Amino acid sequence: MEEMRRRKEKQDIARRRMRIVVPIAAVVLVLAIVIVAGIGRKGSGKGEAGEVGQGEGSEIKAVSQEMGKEEGGTQETLGEESKNLLDNFLFQEGQEEEKEVEKPLYYAEETENTLQLGGDILSSYAVLIDMENKAIVSGKSARVRMNPASMTKVLTLLVAAEHIENLDDRVEITLEMTDYSFVNGCSNAGFERGETVTVRDLMYGTILPSGAEAAVGLSIYVAGSQEAFVEMMNGKLEELGLSGSAHFTNCVGVYDENHYCTAYDMAMIMEAALDNEVCREVLSSRTYTTSETEKHPEGMILSNWFLRRIEDKEVGGKVTSGKTGFVKQSGSCAVSYGMDKDGKGYVCVTADAESQWACIKDHAKLYQSVMMQ
Repeated sequence: MEEMRRRKEKQDIARRRMRIVVPIAAVVLVLAIVIVAGIGRKGSGKGEAGEVGQGEGSEIKAVSQEMGKEEGGTQETLGEESKNLLDNFLFQEGQEEEKEVEKPLYYAEETENTLQLGGDILSSYAVLIDMENKAIVSGKSARVRMNPASMTKVLTLLVAAEHIENLDDRVEITLEMTDYSFVNGCSNAGFERGETVTVRDLMYGTILPSGAEAAVGLSIYVAGSQEAFVEMMNGKLEELGLSGSAHFTNCVGVYDENHYCTAYDMAMIMEAALDNEVCREVLSSRTYTTSETEKHPEGMILSNWFLRRIEDKEVGGKVTSGKTGFVKQSGSCAVSYGMDKDGKGYVCVTADAESQWACIKDHAKLYQSVMMQ
């Protein structure tokens, strides 16, 4: 694989050189012809030029006039134009090379050691990312589009966190928020219509119990409507360099044929979220108690069942962050973050497992493959 990569790099370099050399060679050839012809014309005198008449000498004169050149300064001006043309080619080539090597902030690449997973991983889609080395440790249909289900809410949380200034600001739970959840058969955090909760409550309600009404509440608070918020989400995907393979139509993860991403995309979204202090805190919480309201005088205890269940698995380190998801079309799925005993971080994504326990088993096995070596 390394040899193929080096061969491809050499081919790319050769093609870039040809893009420079061929046009310049053509320009130089044309200039040489014009210059030599001009010298011949100057040496032969006006009488010879007159004898040529409509032949070669008049054609050269026409070319010279069209280019706006005075006879005495032709060579000097053409030389300057050739230099400018060469500089222009080199500048454009430099721009192309800069674009080729430019990479997004969050990315990971396959290496000669990347393992292609098989039946030992029950999920249909999977990827394990070494964050420190930006390397794909292992994968299974990692760049194939699938429905991310409620893993979508990681991006919902990230976009909201980037546009909220006061986490203690209060939001009233409306019929629009609760009805969306009811109509689409989504999981809920437990907030009730007419209840006034904090933005922080909505954030934890979106992630820990995967509350649809909390996610919709965040979207309306931030953008005025879920539709406007989804546009912001897709804008974030573009910013992350993922818009070519990822597109969302809602902030919850409800199935839609136009709502998709890859396991790799979700890993990059998770990395971006972990770099946000608020998101990292929410995604890493095992439990959270909401603020007191008339509907819930003692608040509600919200729980991240994924973290509470995988902590019983021996993985050689610790899984500190996670978000699950489920829709019929993508089975049980999850995105998580774990650290080995030396503090090295990994992001893991799996999708389309037959059950929640199968999903957790896959995550544990993938972490074991790098943390228990």
